[in-house]
Amino acid sequence: MMTQKIGIGRAHSKIILIGEHSVVYGYSAIALPLKNIEVVCQVQASDQALEIDISDPLSTAVFAALEFLDKSDEKISVEIESNVPAKRGMGSSAAVAIAAIRAVFDYFDQSLSLPDLEMLANQAEIIAHENPSGLDAKTCLSDTAIKFIRNLGFSEMAMDLGAYLVIADTGIHGHTREAVSKVRSLEEKALPYLHRLGNLASTIEIGLLAKDLLVVGQAMNRAHDELNHLGVSSPEANHLVQVAKNQGALGAKMSGGGLGGCIIALCQNQEQAESLVSALEKEGAVNTWIENL
Repeated sequence: MMTQKIGIGRAHSKIILIGEHSVVYGYSAIALPLKNIEVVCQVQASDQALEIDISDPLSTAVFAALEFLDKSDEKISVEIESNVPAKRGMGSSAAVAIAAIRAVFDYFDQSLSLPDLEMLANQAEIIAHENPSGLDAKTCLSDTAIKFIRNLGFSEMAMDLGAYLVIADTGIHGHTREAVSKVRSLEEKALPYLHRLGNLASTIEIGLLAKDLLVVGQAMNRAHDELNHLGVSSPEANHLVQVAKNQGALGAKMSGGGLGGCIIALCQNQEQAESLVSALEKEGAVNTWIENL
């Protein structure tokens, strides 16, 4: 009896360290790959054709890969196992797209270059999200931090802080589009906050290069305050940020588009990170992760 061919693809998630909202106005953003938070996709033969749902990143990614390989008529089934929660600013749709594309290519024994993978992932993201910056796909494909400046593009940043980042999920869907239009509606009133956020991104970059945890942590705290004043944080995120600060985190802030989603907190060592995780879970975080920086 022949064993059935299974194609397998994997991808990791990402989180924004700094640059939410101000990135739209030309300042830099820094995103971190979360290498321990993964999506795995399996592709196998099926007796019926896959239905394409253009609002679903999985199906748009599979369709893009099949079309690229000139195999749009092949009958396959696709299964996803994901540890990346959707709509939390963790790059779920990009990670799903990348894992799915890798699985399709693996199933057909086709080699896949990084530029082709990134192009196909962005194609799937554009169908699902209209106008993505490409930062999610770039970071979900990277093993190192990515800096992004609109109209200038991407660059890699070495990350070796000897510290830990705690990510905590508020349990509430982020609403990036709503948050972006909220900031836009403030017009000129938003500019001082965005300018300060842009400066804080530069401060964090300097702190990362100097491996100065205090500088990074203090800038994270200030960035959260600016984002909260812009009206894009949420009561749940503010509460978890306060819990992290009370527990001695070096810095804590909301991450991503806001109005829900996750918070991140910088910890000096693993012991502090683990103790913070249990405090955050007691205080309402529905999920937590620790990432070595």
